[in-house]
Amino acid sequence: MYEDDDDTDESFEETLRSIAEEVGRSVEHMAGQVDLDNIANTIGVDPDRAREWVDSAGGWLFSQVQRLGDDVASQVRRAGGAVARQDPLRGAAGHPLDLPSEEQGLALAALDSGRWAVEAASRTLVGRGEGAEPSNALGLVRELHVRDWITADGEVTLAGRHALSRWLEADATH
Repeated sequence: MYEDDDDTDESFEETLRSIAEEVGRSVEHMAGQVDLDNIANTIGVDPDRAREWVDSAGGWLFSQVQRLGDDVASQVRRAGGAVARQDPLRGAAGHPLDLPSEEQGLALAALDSGRWAVEAASRTLVGRGEGAEPSNALGLVRELHVRDWITADGEVTLAGRHALSRWLEADATH
């Protein structure tokens, strides 16, 4: 429990912002240590596009951590020092209007065409017939679902079809 004075609130907020900045620096450092050109060439992706993805992911992560810090600090102020019992990550979910990543776009296309499906028992992606099998099958289902791009049964929603269209248009311009 925190005291209910401005100095404690400011110190707490500064600590949270400091953590967010450190996470951002860590992502930047990690991106600098990884040979993106080699990885991109290995998987057949344009290295410049891979750098854009890493930069975008780092920016997104930094903003999510910063928003989390602001939310927690706000809760502490409202609760008079006690942290409210709400999910602090509630604002960290993806947005339905996000541009799908390469992996998400491929998954949406495969789900839309019926090449992949969501297995009801395990809530993971499974391949049907020919073509590449899904990687990160469990994580992808969660990512697509939290953005409202697929239903719990794995059907592509209207928002998912729009996301797929955005991804196809963006892919065509690169």
